[in-house]
Amino acid sequence: MTEPDLSFLDPSGRRPTPADNHPRPSVAPAEGLVAELRAYQAELESQNKVLRYSQAVAESAYERFETLFASVPLALMVVDEHDMVVQANSMAHRSFQPTERDRPLTALMPFVCPQDAARVREAFAQAQDLGHSEAKEVVFLINDTSRITGDLHIAHIEAPQASGAPLSQFLCAVIDQGPLLAERQALQHSALTLQQRNEQLHASEKRLEAVINSALDAIICVDQHQRITVFNPTAAALFQCSASDALGSTLDRFLPDAAQALAFAQLTTQALLGEMTALTASGKELAVEVSVSFERHAESVGGGETTTVFARDLTGRKKAEAHRNELEAQLRESHKMQAVGTMAGGIAHDFNNILGAILGNVELAKADCAAGSPVLESLLEIDKAGRRARDLVRQILTFSRNEPPQRSAVSLAEVVHDTERLLRVTLPPAIELHMQLQAGLPPVLADATQVEQALLNLCTNAVHAIQGQGGERGSIHVEAATVQPDQRLTERLGLAPIDYVALTVRDSGPGMEAATLERIFEPFFTTKPVGQGTGLGLAVVHGVMRTHEGGVDVQSTPGQGSRFTLYFPVATGQTTAPPAPAPAAPAAPAAPLATAAATSTPRQKPHVMYVDDDQALVFLVQRLLRRRGYEVSGFTDPHEATAALRTAPQRYDLLVTDYNMPGFCGVDLVREARLIRPGLPVALASGYVTAEIEQAALAEGAQALIHKPNDVEELCATVERLVRGDNHAAS
Repeated sequence: MTEPDLSFLDPSGRRPTPADNHPRPSVAPAEGLVAELRAYQAELESQNKVLRYSQAVAESAYERFETLFASVPLALMVVDEHDMVVQANSMAHRSFQPTERDRPLTALMPFVCPQDAARVREAFAQAQDLGHSEAKEVVFLINDTSRITGDLHIAHIEAPQASGAPLSQFLCAVIDQGPLLAERQALQHSALTLQQRNEQLHASEKRLEAVINSALDAIICVDQHQRITVFNPTAAALFQCSASDALGSTLDRFLPDAAQALAFAQLTTQALLGEMTALTASGKELAVEVSVSFERHAESVGGGETTTVFARDLTGRKKAEAHRNELEAQLRESHKMQAVGTMAGGIAHDFNNILGAILGNVELAKADCAAGSPVLESLLEIDKAGRRARDLVRQILTFSRNEPPQRSAVSLAEVVHDTERLLRVTLPPAIELHMQLQAGLPPVLADATQVEQALLNLCTNAVHAIQGQGGERGSIHVEAATVQPDQRLTERLGLAPIDYVALTVRDSGPGMEAATLERIFEPFFTTKPVGQGTGLGLAVVHGVMRTHEGGVDVQSTPGQGSRFTLYFPVATGQTTAPPAPAPAAPAAPAAPLATAAATSTPRQKPHVMYVDDDQALVFLVQRLLRRRGYEVSGFTDPHEATAALRTAPQRYDLLVTDYNMPGFCGVDLVREARLIRPGLPVALASGYVTAEIEQAALAEGAQALIHKPNDVEELCATVERLVRGDNHAAS
């Protein structure tokens, strides 16, 4: 029989040794059995104590786990392998079932967003294999309006069973990431905002750099020690210094005066310093306009001050101002010449009447003198002087004339050569004349007579200038060439941007000072001694060039002679010469009508009405025409003449009226006469006949234009022609 194992009864765990099997001293069998039973009882009691303690510890741990599971601020739940929620704490119930109407927390997967379901299943599978796993930012749909975004942590656990294999379960913890996500989004938004601000700041810096680099003004920034920190390209071009060379230099290197003005930094934020003198890198002085701006920096960015200096180059402005002053001076000169011309024209008109009376009375006196009479010689001298005065008046009118002359395509070379032949006859032996004309000069649009007069005046002036040096030898050079004036010359002389033929007259005379140059075109201004010049030569040249739409340029330096250049517009291919007026047949001297009457049927004397505001001319014409057999009625008031004509329109055979009368125009009188008696021959007389006057007079029916002062024979021939019925308009 096998011996039973009673080792559990030995509290010390001793096992019997072979020595124990040896026979012991004889003890009573009952006592030994009692002792063993007592020892076994004591062992059992000890084990019961251990079991009770272990049970108490386990119960305490379970209570603590339950307390922790229930009170932990996380949504905790135990899910079995079939996704059934076995156990969930209160936090889980509050999170997944906020109200009684919401879905109960019986399973986890129905709460998972469809987009995250696959990740959650994969996390459970991974926890099954590895014991734990997690799924980040899983969205749990609580109801239609609420959701939870959190991290799902999964731990695999096994629940022991009284019989059979343990159950596989999962301890799930949902950590709500909503606040963290909001904070993360806020941080991301702040980071994005900061990035955008940095980009905007960078773009602003780029724009500022582009503005500074493209500014038309020089921009220089200096620090608190007046050392240059910014030097834009305009500053580099203005001061002729590269930016790399200028950076670090002091401001007074380029703007010595502006550096002193930086003391205003404590008083204002900006200041306009005005015009200053700047220095280039090579030391050249420049006129600039300077303004400064002061900026103080906060301590957080290092403190200190930055001064921005703006410098604007005034070179172009000063040139423009000088050019404008020059144009204004030319405009004032033009206005002055126009005023003088108007005044000269008025004087010439009145002087014409005086000359007409003088020359007419001389003719009458000559007719009354016997041949060989000493008085006749004096009358001839008076007549000569009067004709010189008449030529002088014509020059004044040429200067003051504003209407365009009768221009046509003229060969300037032929005009110059014709003038050359006249000049060589009259030039003093000590003065040489040199001609240099460009071959193939194009024709110019001009009046040949006026061109010749202008050239003669310039050459005559040159001769007088050379002779004024005291008998020295000299030379006059006449040159002609095709040119196209530059912009500055066209603006200064008021020329159109077209081709011109430049006719130049230069001499070796003493030249002129600036004060003389300013007045050379003024009428009656002359530097010649009294009695040696009229002061109209250059004034006539100026008038000729003005009416030819050209210009005259003068260059002269004392001791180096003078140079006059006339610019005549080149005639274009479409320019045609105006039809030349048919030459009037030379009028035969008017024979006294008394003789004609003796050989024909006696008839009444022709009656002429003469109207002029100058009483002397009216008296002269009456005497002249009465000697030729006419009856003459003279009027100084055009209104009285109109009234007399209206009273007896058939009494008069011819009306001769002056053009310019105080408060009345001769054309108006012509119009009134044609209305009163349409067939009455009418002639208009004026010392200043322009194209407009001629056109207006002919349009109103005038048959003739008479230029004052004229020869007696010319006046009488015109009167006789109109009285006889030859009413073709002529002048």
